[in-house]
Amino acid sequence: MTRFFCLACVFTLADSVFSGAPVKTNDRPIIGVLAQEVFHATPHRNAYIAASYVKFLESAGARVVPVMINRTEEEYTRLFKSINGVLFPGGRVSLKSSGYSRAAAIFYRLALEANSNGDYFPVWGTCLGFEMLTLLTSGQLLLSRTDTKGVALPLDFTDDARDGRLFRGFPEELLKSLATERLTENSHQWSLTTENFTKSERLRSFYRVLSTNSDGQSEFVSTLEAYDFPIYATQWHPEKNAFEWSRPCIPHSPAAVETGFYSALFFVSEARKSWHSFPSVEEEEKALIYRHTPEFTGTLTPFQQIYFFD
Repeated sequence: MTRFFCLACVFTLADSVFSGAPVKTNDRPIIGVLAQEVFHATPHRNAYIAASYVKFLESAGARVVPVMINRTEEEYTRLFKSINGVLFPGGRVSLKSSGYSRAAAIFYRLALEANSNGDYFPVWGTCLGFEMLTLLTSGQLLLSRTDTKGVALPLDFTDDARDGRLFRGFPEELLKSLATERLTENSHQWSLTTENFTKSERLRSFYRVLSTNSDGQSEFVSTLEAYDFPIYATQWHPEKNAFEWSRPCIPHSPAAVETGFYSALFFVSEARKSWHSFPSVEEEEKALIYRHTPEFTGTLTPFQQIYFFD
């Protein structure tokens, strides 16, 4: 069962984790990418991770560990203490009753607790991961259907975007392109409308809205970051622009590729602030995704390559 957490309790535990003091960085960051169920499982193919998420993080200098589904809370806690951040990818599994949602809830809780105690640990959600984070924060499923499956859009930046952290390191010209060109690919049927976001006191107090979009009928939130925690979410897919080629809606212009790179660079820079580590080099090497081989699936799925797991 998915669990939800009292944000008021979290805010009373600690001040903001952000300050102006210089931070020594970890130049060997390892980020976990959460796996999810395969719809039609076969032997040795019960869970998967699209390889584009792995390449996305590796392109900015991180290594990747797959976060398997259906593990014990003790196993997840041990892994949490060994990695420097976690990414909840897009997908199609249940937000309430899947191995993906259960693992995401555990890592979200651990991240809140760690950051509240000065132990920096960033979280990123893309598409389904965005939706998962809004559910975990609000305790409610507040999504509405939108006509946003397979469409690239420019970002409608809010006034808060300039005060935010996520886009701060993007070149000015790229920000102009993001606001005027169709650089962000959307592959979702459900969205968090700005109306539903505004109605939720928990979401309003926890997240800063950096951008919105519209399907012509409804305005929805497309980029979020937490005010007081290193938690970030995009309803759009920054990883697809450079690494996925099977859908005509995916933009591949230089500005589109830059968008993916600067998104990855930002999140990896956040992971560099974490000093979690594996107990030994042997355990680290055993956990890294290098031990797994992605398969070409470009003719059968939306992904060029997929890592499959037992």
